[in-house]
Amino acid sequence: MAHWESSGVKSCVELLEVYRARGKKPYYVEKIVFEGVEGQDVYNITAPFLLGGELVIAGRVENRDSEHSEIRFFVRRDYKWVLLRHFPVLALQDPFHTRISGELIFGGVEIFPHPSKPGKLGWRTVFYKEADLIDKKPFFQGPDHMKDLRLVQLKDGSIGVFTRPQGEKGGRGKIGFVRIGKLDDLSLDVIHQAPLLEGQFLDEEWGGCNEIHVLKNGLLGVLGHIARFDEHGNRHYYPMTFVFDPLTGKFSDMTIIAERADFPEGPAKRPDLVDVVFSGGLIRHSNGTADLYAGISDAEAHRVTIPDPFIAYE
Repeated sequence: MAHWESSGVKSCVELLEVYRARGKKPYYVEKIVFEGVEGQDVYNITAPFLLGGELVIAGRVENRDSEHSEIRFFVRRDYKWVLLRHFPVLALQDPFHTRISGELIFGGVEIFPHPSKPGKLGWRTVFYKEADLIDKKPFFQGPDHMKDLRLVQLKDGSIGVFTRPQGEKGGRGKIGFVRIGKLDDLSLDVIHQAPLLEGQFLDEEWGGCNEIHVLKNGLLGVLGHIARFDEHGNRHYYPMTFVFDPLTGKFSDMTIIAERADFPEGPAKRPDLVDVVFSGGLIRHSNGTADLYAGISDAEAHRVTIPDPFIAYE
């Protein structure tokens, strides 16, 4: 058995105990300041990436008392990230990005009135190509009620698809994976049929992928989140990582890489969201560290420098 294969399902509490026992606090923590959206919160951000020739951060922008958000784009100016007013505004939540055959693929979560539950919302993951962002025309819409759908181009040029079904197949949310030959092969049937990574989450907990990194050896470094409810109905979200072999389907244990207590105190959107850190993106550095960009308590965004969680697998 490879030394990095999973040793079985572990709960949030067990993973958190392991994280705390390591005793390694982040090297650096910075609250990210956004300019141009005063009076609104910016959270669940991406790591910086190139869009339209500029290095930008995409963030979820919304009022404190609303779930109706927009994705806006910001560029670094001195010590702040300043709103790019000429960039498109997308009526989406939780932005993410990847590159396939050199082309930027951007996505987020679209909400819509639930088809069978009056007053409730449904959601789906939507994908845009860079050239289509300005027209706000997605090239693909994922299944209804599925967040955390992610794409990654593998070493051989094929495309890995990470899914997160909920309900009869995935319970509160489990991760699946399937390979396709090219972007045109992406379909709802392919996504629905993707096998689950068995033995990752307890049935009463949930999680998903946020960003996929192709490691030097072809393994996939997955940045994601694991979450649970406590006995009072409060949510607890933790950024986690694991490594996945797209050829064999084997994967490593999950590792929590940060928790809310690592960050400065600040506001929360609601009392049940105080203990929430939502993985946005990871920038790996050559010195063995990495910058994690994360949403905090559904109200703020921070950057934290941590040990590179993938370097040991390369």
